[in-house]
Amino acid sequence: MSYSDDRLLEAAIALGDTLRSQQLMIATAESCTGGWVAKALTDLPGSSDYIGCGIVSYSNEAKQQLLGVSTQSLRDHGAVSEPVVREMVAGALAVTGAQVAVAISGVAGPGGGSEDKPVGTVWFAWGRTPADTQCVFEHFNGDRDSVRRQAVLYALDGVRAFL
Repeated sequence: MSYSDDRLLEAAIALGDTLRSQQLMIATAESCTGGWVAKALTDLPGSSDYIGCGIVSYSNEAKQQLLGVSTQSLRDHGAVSEPVVREMVAGALAVTGAQVAVAISGVAGPGGGSEDKPVGTVWFAWGRTPADTQCVFEHFNGDRDSVRRQAVLYALDGVRAFL
């Protein structure tokens, strides 16, 4: 699979078209991707039709303060986990008023990995409500830029498939 800028642009256009056709606003809650999903969407003219907010919650404190992620989830599961991305989606929906949200938290590297969560481990969540939020884990290979690029593409394609 190609992770080129052209492929990211194609995925952003496809998701933007889907959001526009369904008259939905999306919010992003990003950690390891540092706002790249929001950037990919806002690179497109007219993106204000479907993206209202992008939140970069890189630190645990930001996840808690901006998105309401619980201390217990962070302590029990770590930032790169299903419970945390699920709470990130719920928080993004609550604080932005968007109709759909995507959350990403992972270990992009080169450091920071562990035996349980090696570099390349990324958790994703997307949903329209906390009750219908879907979570998925992926492992990507490559350097930091490659892991992040793959995660952005996966998120764009994943939200589109969800919708």
